[in-house]
Amino acid sequence: MAGTPDIKAYLQDKLKTRFMGRELKYLEITASTQDVARELAEQGAAEGTAVIAGEQRSGRGRMGRLWLSPAGGLATSIILRPTLDSVYLLPAISSLAVYRTLGKLGIKAGIKWPNDVLIDGKKTCGILIEHSLTAGELRYSIVGIGINVNFDTGNYPEIADIATSLSAQLGRELSVAEVALSLYTELEAIYINIGEPARIIDEWSRNMVTIGRKVSADFHGSRITGTAEGVNRQGNLVVRLSEGSTREIVAGDVTIRNRHGGA
Repeated sequence: MAGTPDIKAYLQDKLKTRFMGRELKYLEITASTQDVARELAEQGAAEGTAVIAGEQRSGRGRMGRLWLSPAGGLATSIILRPTLDSVYLLPAISSLAVYRTLGKLGIKAGIKWPNDVLIDGKKTCGILIEHSLTAGELRYSIVGIGINVNFDTGNYPEIADIATSLSAQLGRELSVAEVALSLYTELEAIYINIGEPARIIDEWSRNMVTIGRKVSADFHGSRITGTAEGVNRQGNLVVRLSEGSTREIVAGDVTIRNRHGGA
């Protein structure tokens, strides 16, 4: 399968980043790259240290969901050490990095707030961001990114109707190592501008398929429905309800609704 040769050697040879992915741990099979990255972070691993797995057995998604990670996908977790006041930008930074990576492949994608990446409405990437805080201080963040590169989502009934892969879109297998190379390159290019939040938020919102759509969202323990009007400078999704008032969605699950009212 494409991408199975020595990914670590390939990346160490080709990567031109300053720090993103320069320290790399590759595992053929692991339970979760997030857990491995956390162990490395606790041991003082440098910012940008990345973990890649050929296959995850217990991959995690947002909201405690399982993230399916069979062989042929890219499962990676990256250790970052942003300031606490800029950590809210990580969903934008990570999803934009994936969006740009897919764009380089000629794939038109879109971002579903806060950080899912969709192709023709189907999910091709999941992002999970976890943090370690002590006494109100951010010690590190771990950005987990799973991209469906080379596998047939039709072989997995639980995701067949809602997910797609890069190989399905392009009609050919891709090099997982090349996808990782592009991802780390784009991630660093955006992350080094973390001190310019408006620039990041603007690009993020411009490429978001959620804006202008009817959505359902969790808001303070209840489910609301309205139109996603935009994203504010804090990265929150602004939803206008039918009676005219607005709500700011800080975190949680947002569903884009179709024209007939269904999800």
